Amino acid sequence: MFISDIFKRYEPELKLVEKELYDVFRSDVAMIPVIGKHVLGSGGKRLRPLYLILSAELAGYKGSGRAIFGSIIEAIHSASLLHDDIVDGAEVRRGKPTSHSVWGNQIVVLVGDFLYANSLRLAVEQQNLAIMQIISHAVMKMAEGEILQLQKIGDPLVTEQEYLQIISSKTGFLISAACKIGAILGGVSQEKMDALSMFGLKTGIVFQMFDDILDYEAEEHRLGKILGKDLHEGKITLPLIYLLDCALPHEKEEITQIIKSTEDASPQETTRHLEDILVLFKRYGVIEKTMQKAIDIVNEAKEELSVFDDCPEKDALMVMADYALKRKK
Repeated sequence: MFISDIFKRYEPELKLVEKELYDVFRSDVAMIPVIGKHVLGSGGKRLRPLYLILSAELAGYKGSGRAIFGSIIEAIHSASLLHDDIVDGAEVRRGKPTSHSVWGNQIVVLVGDFLYANSLRLAVEQQNLAIMQIISHAVMKMAEGEILQLQKIGDPLVTEQEYLQIISSKTGFLISAACKIGAILGGVSQEKMDALSMFGLKTGIVFQMFDDILDYEAEEHRLGKILGKDLHEGKITLPLIYLLDCALPHEKEEITQIIKSTEDASPQETTRHLEDILVLFKRYGVIEKTMQKAIDIVNEAKEELSVFDDCPEKDALMVMADYALKRKK
């Protein structure tokens, strides 16, 4: 089974999610649906709704709640991207201009706020307190993750544990929420609910971890990302943490100076800094070590599903876990 097979199988339901998503942007204030059209038209695979749908399918639930909650989860993700792009000063996402670069920060911040509020309102309308609590907790953790990451900008003393805390909050908890909502809709046991929740959390961690690897390997024309963008922004991700752990004292001092000087560096200096870091990555096998950590977490995620009998839906989730490590560079 390939990821393309899964998307093809659930394409009709994902189209329902897309319809619901446009409804989340519905407002009498004309600018909100206009920006909504721009955001949704920029693409995205709708992975989080698919996680929810597959988890619900595995749990035996086939009702309309899958598309409704799938759209709510994706709308929350979209709101977080609107805010993230402003915080990061990103001008491009998926090869297209970011919303704030078109309409300005003030309006887009408020549209993001509207999305969060409207998503939570729609969740309340479903009258399922357990699911409402899960969604609210995920939104809270996402905000905590972003704040913690900002606090750690340019800090070479960030630990692996702190890094995992940041990416768990930023990315893992929303995917975990999607999987757990599917479990709740299906009314499975607490053991299976917890298993799906942990599966989503660990898979989400790997998605972000692999993105952080791609930041040092991807080509901009393929992913719409600038090579070394995290380094330029002073974000301390796992490759840098591993490099600081194994580098020689004089190399560690050089890396620390690079991290602390990124904000004021010229484009030429930024390029040279990145080249120096990439040489050290290769010398110490840092990317390979980071990849192995990601592979280990994927295997842990897949093991969480051992409480379920073998079936096509379980196989599909296994493929989704592997996909976290197999996106094109």
